[in-house]
Amino acid sequence: MSTLDIETVQAFLLVAELQNFTRAAEVLGTTQAAVSMKLQRLEATLNKRLVERSPRAVRLTAEGMTFQKDAKALIDAHDRALNGSQAVRKQLALGFSDHAAGPELVPIMERLRSLSSSLTITVQIGFSHDLLDAFDSGTLDAVIVRPEGSHRGGEKLTEDEFGWFAAPSFNWAVGERLPIATLAPSCGVRAIAVRALDKAKLPWTETFIGGGVTAVVAAAEAGLGAAPLARRIAPPGLIDIGATYKLPKLGRSKVMLYSRVSDAAQLAALRTISAAFRKIVLAA
Repeated sequence: MSTLDIETVQAFLLVAELQNFTRAAEVLGTTQAAVSMKLQRLEATLNKRLVERSPRAVRLTAEGMTFQKDAKALIDAHDRALNGSQAVRKQLALGFSDHAAGPELVPIMERLRSLSSSLTITVQIGFSHDLLDAFDSGTLDAVIVRPEGSHRGGEKLTEDEFGWFAAPSFNWAVGERLPIATLAPSCGVRAIAVRALDKAKLPWTETFIGGGVTAVVAAAEAGLGAAPLARRIAPPGLIDIGATYKLPKLGRSKVMLYSRVSDAAQLAALRTISAAFRKIVLAA
């Protein structure tokens, strides 16, 4: 009688969620070839074709989608059997910089469905420097932020280009104060924008100060001012006005992952998040 290997089933679920052998291998800490071999053995065991492979993506077949539901149930049952009927829930405390999370946050959370149900994930959104302080103090297990200060190491997830974004109806007469919409003064992106304006000797005034990037974007869309945003985060309703008004360039900024996680379940979740982040950003 054939049996299913738990690690192989977990590998299948990751491939199904990430739609990519390389990203799944990153999460598992192994090679693409090893993951591919696991999937081939699983398909041979089940005598079913579970995935369609192509140079660009991996998609589930109809049999693969059916097996995905059974696979999730199997992993949940395995965890309950391993930890008892009342499984001890581990916690992973994450911090996301508001200027780094962007539209990727929801699909990243969706990718975590393939992980063990015994893991509770808490997410805190905030300024990079506040999150780094919380990470240094041990309050957060990992943070995805824009690097500030003397923090070294970490894992680079992506690098964003920033620009000045405003509504198509935005109008500014050169010589007047440039109306800008930003986060609070402690925001690192605001500091970069203000320094660039001051260096260029362009007068400015804050017409809106938001508690989060979502509020700043809404203010820019309403025509309240120009907002310094990463191109990845700026929605289609805003346009880059930098060249039109000869505003100073804001340059590029890295998005970094800092972690002190060592637990296997937490590490798997973190690897899933970093792999999903890269995949979504590259596909954008």
